[in-house]
Amino acid sequence: MTALSLPPRSLGDHLRLWRQRRRLTQLDLALEVEMSQRHLSFIESGRARPSQRAVLRLAEGLDLPLRARNALLLAAGYAPVFGERALDDPALRPAREALERLLTAHEPYPALAIDQRWTLVSANRALLPFLAGVADQRLLEPPVNVLRLSLHPQGLAPMILNLGEWRAHLLERLRRQSLATADPTLEALVTELASFPAPPQTAPLEDFGGVFIPLHLRTPVGEVTLFSTTTVFGTPTDITLAELMLEAFYPADETSANRLRQLAATPAAAAP
Repeated sequence: MTALSLPPRSLGDHLRLWRQRRRLTQLDLALEVEMSQRHLSFIESGRARPSQRAVLRLAEGLDLPLRARNALLLAAGYAPVFGERALDDPALRPAREALERLLTAHEPYPALAIDQRWTLVSANRALLPFLAGVADQRLLEPPVNVLRLSLHPQGLAPMILNLGEWRAHLLERLRRQSLATADPTLEALVTELASFPAPPQTAPLEDFGGVFIPLHLRTPVGEVTLFSTTTVFGTPTDITLAELMLEAFYPADETSANRLRQLAATPAAAAP
């Protein structure tokens, strides 16, 4: 565990650690939240107790995830203000139904919903043909971590033709997320995934002008080339929704589009 990931004990500890992660000085943060540097210094040293509103302003200025904002409030002696419901909670039904509609509408192209820790929440049927070749079925036992499944040598890794390039992309994305959230689970996941066999990074099979990093996959009907987009809920006040992401894959060319339609018509894709 790094120094920046050690559990802070006081409000001042929280603020200092998050400022370090965001590479902000006291003056930077004070200006961002329209507070005097002197007052911020007093808060960090424990000589002043901020109001709940001031704590939320500091959390906003630090661009903290909702989970971390609750932790900041608790450290300051206030109750958390952001709820965390299970996805099957009746209050989240509209969001859950919207998510399922989006996944279904994306067929015959694969799409999946994941939480902040890359645990699979839901997926459309177009993903099923890609899972048929997973050698270690334990990787498909819930809870499924999609990054582990993707990069594990007995998972999807043997199907990825540009594994070196794709692995580097996923690890860099995960490292940025780990730094942004200070989640020790993500830190441990970075270490685990980085230990998997690393093929040499060769020249891209096709670089698409440097616009995006493609994913080249070997499938039973031939190679497909994909690119992905990430969608999040726009104004969540619930931690579960704030941490949900929809990862949708699109064909990068017409040949890939045709092959994805072929895959979607296979018995594996039609399985419940």
